[in-house]
This record gives sequence, structure tokens and C-alpha cells, in this order.
Amino acid sequence: MSTKACSVTHKPAPHWVPISPRSVMPTPLRIPSLPSPPRQDTIHVDYMLSTHIIPTVLPRLVPDIPIPKIPTYINSIPASERRKQATTIIRELIERQMCFAQGKLTGDRSKKPLWNSVNRYVRVHRRDTLETGLTLFLVPATGFPKEIWEPMLRSLLDSTSGLLVDEVWSWEAVNHGDLALVNAESLSGIFDWHDDARDIANFLLNYLPEESSPAPLPTCLVHVPEATSDTRKELGYHCRRLVVVGHSFGGTSLTLAALNFLKLFSSLILVDAVILADKTRTVEEAVRFTVNAFTRRSFWSSREEALSLFKQSPFFASWHPEVLKTYVDHGLTVDAAGGVRLKMTTIQEGLSYVSVPICIEVWELLEKLDENITLRWVMPSPGFLGEEKTRVRIWRRPTNASNVVFPFVGHLIVQEAPIELAQDITTFLLRNYGSPQIKAVL
Repeated sequence: MSTKACSVTHKPAPHWVPISPRSVMPTPLRIPSLPSPPRQDTIHVDYMLSTHIIPTVLPRLVPDIPIPKIPTYINSIPASERRKQATTIIRELIERQMCFAQGKLTGDRSKKPLWNSVNRYVRVHRRDTLETGLTLFLVPATGFPKEIWEPMLRSLLDSTSGLLVDEVWSWEAVNHGDLALVNAESLSGIFDWHDDARDIANFLLNYLPEESSPAPLPTCLVHVPEATSDTRKELGYHCRRLVVVGHSFGGTSLTLAALNFLKLFSSLILVDAVILADKTRTVEEAVRFTVNAFTRRSFWSSREEALSLFKQSPFFASWHPEVLKTYVDHGLTVDAAGGVRLKMTTIQEGLSYVSVPICIEVWELLEKLDENITLRWVMPSPGFLGEEKTRVRIWRRPTNASNVVFPFVGHLIVQEAPIELAQDITTFLLRNYGSPQIKAVL
């Protein structure tokens, strides 16, 4: 046998049946279109409005399980029986949520792509000062779109404290508002507030631009460099001072994010955040809110009909007119069958309410909230817990904390008293961030 190297002569390949080889490259994430067209209006002459999306954290903490079916007959039976049957279903969902929190719910963590959305309100002209202005980050209560803050925000930006604010971002969780439409095919049959807190942290660490600028941003925000994200975890922001405001569920999610990424936050304003120690009372409140969600009306012939009927409803009677109009404009969508319907389905609203364990977990952790984060509670009186338990809650982390009680409203402070809330936040911002130059204007 010869030991001399040689080469193989060319020969055409024989005919074969193609098999469509699989791609080894990752499939680019398809960026969805926003269901609401870009708005031409703005809430304030000094601020420009735009809407953006970002991908959520994957995999989720929750498994991908079917969305529960609520029997259609429930809404056609007498009200008392309707609520009784809905309560039975809801208690089963709460028990499942408890099993999930204890690690007893089986199933792989969901990897279906999901999106978060934010409205951005940015100052058009730079303030005549070398100081870094404030960035506000707002998270609404369960069931409300990101635009629900706008009546309050308009009043706030009109005030003297508006001179301190460079930029505002208003948050939408994966199953709320426009995202309830965008993510409809990927939502799981279980929702956990921990995932929302992770998504909030994802935005603040990885997608919030390094500094405020009136320059336009892409609809899908760009991930900042990894080095920037790492610096934020350790040192916070280089060019921002972040003040966050969370109502109810939104306040709970924000608190959990602040407990884990303390350097990001300068102040935390909790508007009756659902942070509770009493498991039994927490479950009962969850049942009450979820029953209301599961048995509520969700379709109307038009926005005009919806607004007219809302005005006649005892539930909406105490709402500020501008907030109610905002809810009708941004919480409803045109239905394919005609008329309008809620963007967030009543099922997803109910699944959000039954995330009971996190309310208790955050209460236990709250005393560990970093003392450098200024804490402000805005509360109704007496609140659904009563005066004594409310006092315990708002002084759970006593250092660098303050509170105000609005005796004239219920839990829905953002909806019922947006102007009074704006006035209180204005005072808080001026007291904690007002420069001598700003205070000289007063």
C-alpha cells in the first residue's frame, strides 16, 4: 500500500430527496404591533408622550397552564347564587396559588414570549439647571391600564414640583391594558406578582435609557450594555434619581423590586399597597375582589354606553370624572363582534387578585427595606384593615418613613382623588428634592 498522500477526485453528488434542514440560528423575536395607535395628544404642553414595549423576563416563574374556564351560565343566574358559585371557583384558585408559592405546583416554567409596555412622558426642553431631574415611575392597581395615572400626573406636572421632573414612565403588566391584547395567546392560567416585580426590575436595570432626553426612542426599547446593567445593580443610576409610585398591587410589586435592587430607588410612594400580615383577611379580600371581577359586565355597545352606565354604577360614582373618562378611553377596546369590551379579561383580572402569598411575603420583608430609600404611604381611612392594623402596616419600616391619610376616599385613591394625590406627591417632592432655586419660585 502506497504511503504517498493523494486527493479525492471530484464527482457530482447523486440525486437525493431534500429534508429541509433545521436552522441552528435563534429565531429573532417578533416585535408585535401595539393595538392602540400612537397618540397625537399629550397630557401636558411641556412633555412629549410616546409608548414603548420591552420583552419580559423568561422563563417565567409560573408554569404554562390552561386558563381556567368560568361557566358561562354564572352570569345568567340570580346574583346571590352567581356570587356563591364564583366564590367556590375562586377559593380553588387561591388554594392553587398557595400550592405554587410552596413549590407544590408541577409544570415547566413558561417560556412563551411576553411583552411589557410603558408610556413615556418626557420634558421637551431641558430645565435651566445643572442638577439631575427626577424620573418618576408609576405602576397602577390590578385591572387598570397605564394611562389611569394621567389625570393625577397632569395636575402634578402643572404644579411647582413639575419643575423637578424630567421624565415619567407609566408601567403595564403582561395581562393589563394593551398587553392583555398583545399577549393574549401566551398568557398562562396562573399569574404571580413575583413575575411582575421581576419584569419591573428588568426594565429598570436593562431598558431604561441611561439619561433623560427629548430625543425620540424606538418603539421596542434597546437593551443597555451589560456593563451598564451591572453598574446599576451595584451603584444605581449615574444620571437619574428614581421616584416610584405604586397603587395597590403596583405598590406591592414595586416594593419587592426595591427589596432586591435597592440601589435603583431614591423614594418609594405606596398608595395603599396590598402588603398584609393577616392571611385570613388577605384571602377574604382576594375573594371579594375576584368575585366582583368574575361577575362583572365586560361588553358594551359603545364607549358612550359604557361611560353612561358607569356613571350610574355605585362602584364608579365616587371616581373623578377625568379618571372615569380615561378608563373608558384606554381600558376598553373595539370588539370584533361590534361594540367595545374590556382590554383585560375578567379571568385575567381575577387571576391577578388571587396572588395572595406575595402580600404576606412582602409584609414580612418590608422591615428590611433599605433605610436610604425614602418611604411614603398614602392611605384611606380607616382602610379595609381597620385603624390599628393600618398603623402597624405603615410603620413596619419606620426609619425615613412618613404617611398621609385621606379620610374622604376608599382604596381607589388614584381614581377617586387624583388631584389631592398629586398635591401630596408635589409636597413630598419639593420637601425631599426641591433645590434652593426651585424653592425660591414658591
